[in-house]
Amino acid sequence: MCLAFPGKIIKIQNNQQATADFKGVRKEINISLVDGVKKGDYVIVHAGFAIQALSKKDAWEVLKEFEEKL
Repeated sequence: MCLAFPGKIIKIQNNQQATADFKGVRKEINISLVDGVKKGDYVIVHAGFAIQALSKKDAWEVLKEFEEKL
């Protein structure tokens, strides 16, 4: 089973690479699989690839659930 933690796009290097922030942990990710991703968007990442964009509301709901479980 995989758990997906939302990351916020903080920098886009080109059409395929971006930096995402996962609660203070910054990772270089590939965004080529998700159309229209821009700085400030939240994404779900698997194996270094963004696989889905999330609304800010949905991302915050997931983050809230993680906080309550920890």
